[in-house]
Amino acid sequence: MRITGTYTLSTTLGESVQAFVPHALPPAQPELAAESYVAANRVAELALARLSGVAGLVPSVDWLLYSAVRKEALLTSQIEGTQATLADLFDDEAGFAPSNTDDVEEVSNYLRAFRLVQAELRDPAGLPLSVRLLCNAHRLLLYGARGKGKQPGELRRSQNWIGGTRPGNAVFVPPPPERVPDLLADLERFIHSMDDVSAHLPPLVKTALIHLQFETIHPFLDGNGRIGRLLIAALLEHWRLLPEPLLYLSGYLKQHQAEYYRRLSNVRTEGDWEGWVAFFLEGVAVAALEAERGIVAIATLLAADRRRLLAAPKAGPASYRLFEMLPMMPRFTIEQVRQKLGTSFPTANAAVKALESLGIVAEQTGHKKNRNYSYAAYIAMLSG
Repeated sequence: MRITGTYTLSTTLGESVQAFVPHALPPAQPELAAESYVAANRVAELALARLSGVAGLVPSVDWLLYSAVRKEALLTSQIEGTQATLADLFDDEAGFAPSNTDDVEEVSNYLRAFRLVQAELRDPAGLPLSVRLLCNAHRLLLYGARGKGKQPGELRRSQNWIGGTRPGNAVFVPPPPERVPDLLADLERFIHSMDDVSAHLPPLVKTALIHLQFETIHPFLDGNGRIGRLLIAALLEHWRLLPEPLLYLSGYLKQHQAEYYRRLSNVRTEGDWEGWVAFFLEGVAVAALEAERGIVAIATLLAADRRRLLAAPKAGPASYRLFEMLPMMPRFTIEQVRQKLGTSFPTANAAVKALESLGIVAEQTGHKKNRNYSYAAYIAMLSG
């Protein structure tokens, strides 16, 4: 059996516990068995290539990114127990009061953290994928949210634990705080390493190894799961495995949450890196296929609704322009339409009415004033 780390005595809350300190990547004694991942990696890479190709079905890739990034933000937060829905998120962005204000704030913070990481990686003068960049993302993730007292943007200075009511009955105890900086420095070196062992590992396999190693180190007091899953998206960007972040892997991880945690644990207790990598690669392939199907479904819905609009005698240029905005503004008021179109209120009102008469959008409040509208079929499709 491969040994993947050592145990060291750590004390917290007056209890002595055995904290796990992982060995540096890549797996050794023995090395990761190539036959365990070659076929699955090929399937996953092909699935990502197909996903990249099908994105061309939609007139604007920004439409797809708007929904894909929000789904990932929502699902990764739901793994941590938030109850917010996609409709809540759209309501918040439209300025309507969502039902789950705190949960929506956490999801919105993830979006801000994700955008920061993506912007830095795409800027030639930006930060590389590094501990510093992850700390900056963590600061945004916990800003103003329920974890704001958990040292946002800072590596932990105390012993944490996972599961259980106290350190002594924890499911897992990560490394002591004084070991965290060196462990993260090793991880950062592995990300950027071009030595012989690292060079022959496919990028998706390295991504799987890095995600689990980050979760094992658990370097923050809160938000480790979300930052660890954001790290997956960052690595896909870093290694140019997808031209745009169209994959929402957290959906697969949420659906198989018990196995996800079991696979993480098995690496620490049994040295089963191969089992974890196989689970991760299957997740990428399945999530890419689901994202591909979602794009086809959205493209079909938008094309059908556009045809109906173009055939409607009362529709005009303003209603056409409004329709093209709906994928990135699925909840709105007439005043917001007026501002977006840069037109008069009567023209904006007429544009909305044209779409409403065709059943493309529907009014949500039933009020005479302060009315708001929804592209309900689109939201339902994204939420499915």
